[in-house]
Formats: sequence, structure tokens, C-alpha cells
Amino acid sequence: MGFFKKLFGGTGGKPAGSVSGDRDGMYFYVRPRGCEEVIRVRVNRNNDLSQSDEGDSYFVRKLARGEKCFQSVEMELYFDKNRMLVDSQVKGGELVDAAAYDAWIASQETAAS
Repeated sequence: MGFFKKLFGGTGGKPAGSVSGDRDGMYFYVRPRGCEEVIRVRVNRNNDLSQSDEGDSYFVRKLARGEKCFQSVEMELYFDKNRMLVDSQVKGGELVDAAAYDAWIASQETAAS
């Protein structure tokens, strides 16, 4: 659990991966295999999550493809009854933190100037 807290935050009462001003959104960041691009994926905590068969947890499956890299990344995210991330599986890439996304965005802005 500490890994997810480090990766997506979890302090100050904010949900994992939240962005200021977007209380329904949880943001996850993935880097497709073989690419430098980092993709930000938004999960709506009220509409995207499906309840598990047992009824005590939630999950979501998301596919992501970037603008510069055309490799698809498939994410399966698992949440507890409080909609907090407890596990993840990523095919075709890896989860990274928001700092990696910010660094990639900064590198693109530098390259454009």
C-alpha cells in the first residue's frame, strides 16, 4: 500500500492522484513501452468505477494511447469500498508518478521553443 501512496499521494485527505479543483477525478500516469511520452489518464470516481461481483470493492479498465506514441496501454485498477486504489495491472507500459508527467510536459515545451 505504501507504494501506491508514494506513487499517487494520499496525504491531506485528497484521493490518490487527485488534481486540485477536480474532486471527482483521479489521475494516473502511464508510459507506454518503448516510448518516452507520459499519458495522463482521468478516472471519474462516480461514473467510471464498476462494482465487483462481491460488492465490497470497485474496478476500472482503461485503454490509453498518446499523441506522439501510438502504443496502447491497458490499465486495470482496483479500489477498496472507499474508492481508494489498492492494486493495479498495466499491460504495454508502466505506471509512473505525476513528476514524470510534469517532466515530460516540460521537455516538450522546451523542444517546441
